[in-house]
Amino acid sequence: MTNSRRLADRKIEKFQKNITKRGSVPETTVKKGNDYPVGPVVLGFFIFVVIGSSLFQIIRTATSGGMA
Repeated sequence: MTNSRRLADRKIEKFQKNITKRGSVPETTVKKGNDYPVGPVVLGFFIFVVIGSSLFQIIRTATSGGMA
């Protein structure tokens, strides 16, 4: 048996194993859960900065007499 024939047989065998496993794969490969990419402290700080700056802008606009 030649080297290329052995490689071809190995490839066919692997393909046939995958055929028999068809349908038994998990519904999803992504882990489900509440895993956020940022921590709660960073998220809280970001919300504080955004809301704080918007409140600061509203107060500054109200004290300066509206749109200027």
